[in-house]
Amino acid sequence: MASDFYLCYYVGHKGKFGYEFLEYANNSNYKNDVMIRREELEIVIGDEHISFTTSKIGSLIDVNQSNYPEGLRVFYYLVQDVKCLVFSHTGLHFKIKPI
Repeated sequence: MASDFYLCYYVGHKGKFGYEFLEYANNSNYKNDVMIRREELEIVIGDEHISFTTSKIGSLIDVNQSNYPEGLRVFYYLVQDVKCLVFSHTGLHFKIKPI
């Protein structure tokens, strides 16, 4: 019997208008705000549900300066691999020509 598999990668936040994807910096500096960024990775395999949430990681420098660099490094590389898989799959889709 096949088990369910679900993977979701999300960048943004959930605001009053629902999920809002933030690919910009908050430049208003209202009340000394910092950039609003967030990353989430959710994986469901069968009965197991795994979810990771973190501030958006810009580079490995951000990872190394964090409180838990080992775990965040694993998360960073996992997200990079997921992005590569999705972009490769999408690119392959457009290269296949029907017979």
